[in-house]
Amino acid sequence: MTLFAPAPRRRSRARTVGWAFVIGAVVLGLLASLLPSPYLIEVPGPVYNTIGTQEQGTGKDAKQVKLIQVSGHETYPTAGALDMLTVGIQGDATNRPTWTSVIRALFTKSQAVIPVEAIYPSGTTTEQVNEQDSADMQASQQSAVAAALIQQGNDLPTDLVVGTVQKGSAADGTIEKGDVITAFDGTALTTNADATSLRELVAKHGTSTPATVTIERDGATKDVQVTPRDEQGTALIGVGVTERYDFPFDVSIKLQDVGGPSAGMMFALGIIDEITPGKLNGGKHVAGTGTITADGEVGAIGGIRQKLYGAKDAGATVFLAPADNCDEVVGHVPDGLDVYKVSTLDQAVTDLQTIADGGSTAKLARCGS
Repeated sequence: MTLFAPAPRRRSRARTVGWAFVIGAVVLGLLASLLPSPYLIEVPGPVYNTIGTQEQGTGKDAKQVKLIQVSGHETYPTAGALDMLTVGIQGDATNRPTWTSVIRALFTKSQAVIPVEAIYPSGTTTEQVNEQDSADMQASQQSAVAAALIQQGNDLPTDLVVGTVQKGSAADGTIEKGDVITAFDGTALTTNADATSLRELVAKHGTSTPATVTIERDGATKDVQVTPRDEQGTALIGVGVTERYDFPFDVSIKLQDVGGPSAGMMFALGIIDEITPGKLNGGKHVAGTGTITADGEVGAIGGIRQKLYGAKDAGATVFLAPADNCDEVVGHVPDGLDVYKVSTLDQAVTDLQTIADGGSTAKLARCGS
């Protein structure tokens, strides 16, 4: 008789359970590394110095091209950097990151996990999003040129060209695609105007009475009556307009393979630095982000945390952030990066002049203060 016979069987069961756990973990790991998730990952993207150059072309044809080029106006030497920042997206509408990548990103300060729909709404293709990003970049560049020149005291003749008329809207049947809106309720929209100028006038008018909209069509000017409608608490007439400016000299921005509107403020600052004496940044390494309107309003952008880390990694010591992004900035600033909040181009210029002159920055606005 053997008193200890059951013991080996218990060890055998323990080994079986142990191996089952190991095999299960391996299978789960393999699935996590292979199965796509319903998310995308935001990471710091390439950084471009708006007063510097970008390598363009490939192989023997590669060359450094100045990003901001001005003709017809005197330009001045620049120094340091006025960096614009980008956000890289890992994955797209059809090729999504694996669960392993998503889990890793959740524990990486410089990365963020977002739903696929945040970039690619249902039914939208990667190509469509890329086309819109490209259009947004082109529009932001024109707005940046306008903002810079207006900030420097130029008056710009402006056409607000109707690009779209929403079906069933207040303007449908009255205003047509291709019309130029020259005034709203008697307020001219022919100098230093933009889409924001029109929206503000419509909002001020309200929805209770018809508004007089002055348009140019086929070379003739006429007044039409449109009653704005309430759309989710905002008075709208249902048109989309694009700005067409008559600039006093030529400014072109030669950046390639980058989309979106978020570099507007930095383009405007780069243009100002190019066409004015002295060094706007004092030769320092400055980075920043924010959309821009022709009248100099700085707007919020996406991926601010990734841009903070991108700026730090590129060597920036000063960062200009849109005031409307401050809630995402607080608590996420890399060591060694001074962040100032700005809401207008004038404020950004004033802040940079203070920093460049070595003055006290104690009174400059910061996120969280």
